[in-house]
Amino acid sequence: MSKLPGNAGVSLLGDKTLDFYRDPVFFCLQRIEKHSSRVFQCRLMNKPTVFICSVEGARELLCEKSNIFLKDPTDFMTNIYGDTVVTMNGEEAFLLRLSLNHLFTGTCLESSTNYMSSVCDHCLKNLSISAEPQCVYSIFKRLGAELVLGLFLNVRAEDQPEVFQEIIELCTEHWHGLNSIPVNVKVPWWTSGFAKALDARSKLMEIIKDKLKNETQGFVGALGSVPFPNSGSAAQHLLLFISALIPKALASLLTSFTLALGGPEQRESRHEAIRNPDHLHRVLLEVQRLWPPFIGGRRITEKESTLADFCVPKDYDVMYLSYFIHRDPEVFQQPDSFLPERWSGRNAGQEHLLCSFGNGPRSCIGSTLTEIFIKEACRYLLKNYDWCLDPPSQDLQYKWLPVSRPANLPSLSFTRLDQTVLE
Repeated sequence: MSKLPGNAGVSLLGDKTLDFYRDPVFFCLQRIEKHSSRVFQCRLMNKPTVFICSVEGARELLCEKSNIFLKDPTDFMTNIYGDTVVTMNGEEAFLLRLSLNHLFTGTCLESSTNYMSSVCDHCLKNLSISAEPQCVYSIFKRLGAELVLGLFLNVRAEDQPEVFQEIIELCTEHWHGLNSIPVNVKVPWWTSGFAKALDARSKLMEIIKDKLKNETQGFVGALGSVPFPNSGSAAQHLLLFISALIPKALASLLTSFTLALGGPEQRESRHEAIRNPDHLHRVLLEVQRLWPPFIGGRRITEKESTLADFCVPKDYDVMYLSYFIHRDPEVFQQPDSFLPERWSGRNAGQEHLLCSFGNGPRSCIGSTLTEIFIKEACRYLLKNYDWCLDPPSQDLQYKWLPVSRPANLPSLSFTRLDQTVLE
């Protein structure tokens, strides 16, 4: 057992939160090089924090020792969304996850596939009509919003455009408030972002409760059969499932996919992804590896333990950084290169090495749904379009918080495949 590299600093004066949020990739890279270790400590949010940037450390944290490294019950996600399958711990979280799981698998999932196809057609069918380049991130975010509101609330943009738009605006205001200073202040002519978020939350909860009361079909109707721990749990979960977070994550992945496979140099790879589902799967794994939608996650240490043979004291926070875990040179050769073929041969079936949506018993409950939808959207793009950056030279540097995407939203031009000559 070794001592953690780095130091946890002193209260307030030693805090590095601002440095981390300003540029999390540079922050971690600097310390990895300084300590010659992908596990180190410093002070974040004024708490001693261990940073995990290795596959070995992530596997222990998220899988083997998940009963020691827990979700923080004081986390802002709990304050905003309440007790949900994402924020709870222990047996209560396990039983709730078990109760909800059938809604994201099997026949419930199969019944959603037709709607997924219709959403893709509705949102993506006109990409080549405009003579102007398209801001794909915004298009994909709209695509994700139509998916989640249609699946989880039975609100479809084509059938109820005004209701759909109202919910979208409330979800956006709620999300923006999550990323503001958590001060609930209202004075004449000014209201804090956090207070606006709480107001938006109240209005969303009214809509959700009305849906739970009156809808009998689809996901919202099926929630009535779930044995939730209290009467408000169903509404709290729906608030989480329709949050702006999910469309942003879907838009992040789809934007990275179009950038990775854009241009004439990737044309053969696009054609292969149409012909071979395994190749598309490998491409999407590599997209997720290099550009995870979430840079990482956080846990709190319930009792003293070890990670990657380093001692972690009780009550320390632990941050796992997907960006660096996915680039661990001990596991991934040429870690910064886009190489879909790395997931073939003896590496096939190694998806557990990725932690974009968590891993182990607390992984994202909707990961299968996400994978099916992302593949549906990608297949639609591949079968209908060629695309490239327009203009060809753009700044594609990513920002990583709160959800990853290029800092300057890229623009692409799309051409219908029936307008091109395929070689």
